[in-house]
Amino acid sequence: MRDLSGIVKAYDIRGLVGEELNAEVAREVGAAFTRLVGGPAVVVGHDMRESSPELAAAFSEGVTGQGIDVVHIGLASTDMLYFASGHLDLPGAMFTASHNPPEYNGIKLCRAGAAPVGQDSGLSEIKELVGHGVPEFLGAQGAVTERGMLRGYADFLRGLVDLTSIRPLRIAVDAGNGMAGHTVPSVLDGLPVELVPMYFELDGTFPNHEANPLEPENLVDLRAKVREVGADVGLAFDGDADRCFVLDAEGAPVAPSAITALIATRELKREPGATVIHNLITSRGVPEMVRENGGKPVRTRVGHSFIKQTMAETGAIFGGEHSAHYYFRDFWRADSGMLAALHVLAALGEQHKSLAELMSDYSRYVSSGEVNSRVDDQTTRMRAVIESFRDRNGARIDELDGLTVELGDGSWFNLRPSNTEPVLRLNVEAVDSETMAALRDEVLAVLRE
Repeated sequence: MRDLSGIVKAYDIRGLVGEELNAEVAREVGAAFTRLVGGPAVVVGHDMRESSPELAAAFSEGVTGQGIDVVHIGLASTDMLYFASGHLDLPGAMFTASHNPPEYNGIKLCRAGAAPVGQDSGLSEIKELVGHGVPEFLGAQGAVTERGMLRGYADFLRGLVDLTSIRPLRIAVDAGNGMAGHTVPSVLDGLPVELVPMYFELDGTFPNHEANPLEPENLVDLRAKVREVGADVGLAFDGDADRCFVLDAEGAPVAPSAITALIATRELKREPGATVIHNLITSRGVPEMVRENGGKPVRTRVGHSFIKQTMAETGAIFGGEHSAHYYFRDFWRADSGMLAALHVLAALGEQHKSLAELMSDYSRYVSSGEVNSRVDDQTTRMRAVIESFRDRNGARIDELDGLTVELGDGSWFNLRPSNTEPVLRLNVEAVDSETMAALRDEVLAVLRE
């Protein structure tokens, strides 16, 4: 029996190559996934990591061994795999470990139409099936065909956002040696933009910096390049290019919540009265602006499976997370960093303000960003925080996802336990820097007693 409990995460499969995730494991997961989803074929793509082609090939062997065909699209970003799944109406598998170090790899799975497969929607079944041994299929094996999807992906995105009439823009893009280096040139080709590329060479060893723009140190090079070349905007993608971070012309990062508010406003102009999803860590400015623009904001837990499920239930046109994941109904409710970037470029190019001036309309509050604290007992420390704020005048406490405390002065914080390590993650927001810092420090003092 094979135990996958160490590598099956909440939303994907991820582990150390060789030690936890190897060709044999990938082959068994492919067979189990096929048993779960069925269908005439499975679409498979992979990123630029050295181990990805071998793992993708082994997974494909597991699929074809169950009598199902494989459509292999080769090098792809995760949102390109989602496009292929949606466009072809097939379940899919993307081999990537996103922003993790080179020694890791993983598998992101989806059903036909890019519907999510998470712990509660298929991963647990795959883990159990592999653990007990996938039954051997005695019929004819499936076949593998190759199909390029890059041009179709680029054309589809450009059909969702009109950039043909924007003013000329200079754009610095840091691909982090990840898959944006493969997709960005095709998506931006022929548009009125001057592309200043950084680290577009596909290299899964990440020789320049980690492909994780969530960490400020990985934005240092892009910030310098934006200033050096006088770019109107800087874009930084993670390794599989499903997340995009934005810098203004001074190299200052634009909060993902502000990007969420911007895109929501644009989408509500296109479809007045539509629903917009935001997770509970997103700035409170987002639901405020959604309401002000005639939309209906719906709050959900953190995580793409929850966002996508809620979008499906409500028919929401758009959803955004604080982590720079942006979801679009017209993109099969999947997340796309590239599509979010196109919205930013369109909004900037349709008028003559700088990006900083434009985004000032969408940034109402001050946030702490995520502050992590290593603790001995997550449950005990969270209870201590609850007791500290339970009787606070005007305080409202809910436990939809971790602990959220809203205070009477408009400030709030969320405290969530990590699923993989003894860490509590704190996010705080308030009307000004002083109030935010005071609340952040008060919570941290309780956590770190």
